Amino acid sequence: MIARIAYAFREMWASFRRNLTLTVAAILTSAIALLLVGTTFLIQRAFDNLLVQWRGDVEMIVFVRSDATPEQISLIDQTIKAAPTIIDAEKLQYLDKTQSYEEAKRIFVGDPVTLSLLTPDNIPSQFKVVPITQDPELVRSLSEQYRSLPGVQDVALAEDEFQVISTLSRFVRTVTLVMSLVLLVVAVGLIWNTIRTAMFARRREIEVMKLVGATNWFIRVPFMLEGLLHGLLGGIASCGGLWVLNSAWTNGVAGFKPGTGISSLVVPSSYLTGVMLMILAIGALVGAIGSAIAASRFLDV
Repeated sequence: MIARIAYAFREMWASFRRNLTLTVAAILTSAIALLLVGTTFLIQRAFDNLLVQWRGDVEMIVFVRSDATPEQISLIDQTIKAAPTIIDAEKLQYLDKTQSYEEAKRIFVGDPVTLSLLTPDNIPSQFKVVPITQDPELVRSLSEQYRSLPGVQDVALAEDEFQVISTLSRFVRTVTLVMSLVLLVVAVGLIWNTIRTAMFARRREIEVMKLVGATNWFIRVPFMLEGLLHGLLGGIASCGGLWVLNSAWTNGVAGFKPGTGISSLVVPSSYLTGVMLMILAIGALVGAIGSAIAASRFLDV
């Protein structure tokens, strides 16, 4: 068994070095495709961070001062619910200081300066309002009314930022996803062609091996391992590129004024690690698919 494994890896490495030009082309194409895949996931998470406070059809957020009394909070709650034909009372959410702080940790993940100034004691609590009406002017007029209530710190409206951000998010996500899928198909094709060329170059050896009783799988395994290695190397290269891009973006965002919304677009390192592991798995899968197709189709000599 050990001898067979050693043979498979030895033949894989020999074939890998024999077709160096095609091998490099396949790895680079895989790396670029996987880099775009990883970028797509990071973009999705970044925009999700930016829009996290507007989920659930929330169109207005009433921020309550950290020193507001229970009576003032109750008054705000009653005032919001006093317009049942405009506000959906059942969907009205109140996030206390602890919940607001947990949300802030995600929103300001790229702005440690601002986050360090916030604590569960001084952070504003918030009412998340879902209007029934589709009239933006009516919603805006309500926001002006809520601003005058005692205990209210500020009122934010989704229309001020949601439309542009969501449109840009969909566009960028769609473009990068389509490009990455196209390049993944190209990568599979290049790996397939590389394995096909390797098998053609060794057709005499394969014929002799089959004549002396070697099974199809014994012949296929080294070629399939070669394709798997192509995909993994492409995945490793793309992980390096993704780390560089994310680090450059994070460092660039650090130069913005604290408290700006751009800081929400920073992706936490834990999520980046998960994306890298997924890219490695996708790279291995792409390589395995391309090499398996070639090894199965061109084995007959």
